[in-house]
Amino acid sequence: MGKTKGFINEFKAFILRGNVMDMAVGVIVGGAFTSIVTSLNTDILTPILGIFGGTDFSSLSVKLGSGEEAPVLAYGNFITAVINFLITALVIFCIVKTINSVHNKFKHPEEPAAPTTKVCPYCKSEIAIDAVRCPHCTSELKDEGGSGKS
Repeated sequence: MGKTKGFINEFKAFILRGNVMDMAVGVIVGGAFTSIVTSLNTDILTPILGIFGGTDFSSLSVKLGSGEEAPVLAYGNFITAVINFLITALVIFCIVKTINSVHNKFKHPEEPAAPTTKVCPYCKSEIAIDAVRCPHCTSELKDEGGSGKS
């Protein structure tokens, strides 16, 4: 019973972590976005491409064999799926590129971190900034008002 309860608690902690919830929301939004892109391809782009190419991809197929029970290779649907994928990838790329450029435009420059080391004026070794004696050459360091810092 103890192992089962520990496993359930561990699973609950895993599910309730933020990144798992974010991933679940992403999958749901991605599914909705896929239906939009599929509609864009099926209802708008395929007919336009059909005007120029004279072909509606979704109806392309090859019958493998003879008779009513012969399997049909619907490669037109595959071409449509590939076009859907490429359009989805292009739109997601454009969205991510736009978000990154907006983020970079409004990103505040980070202040450089305060130095944590300085250079010993005697042996030129890098030492802790608050050191009063060099651990390498054992020279006593004078407070030189910031000189010798790197």
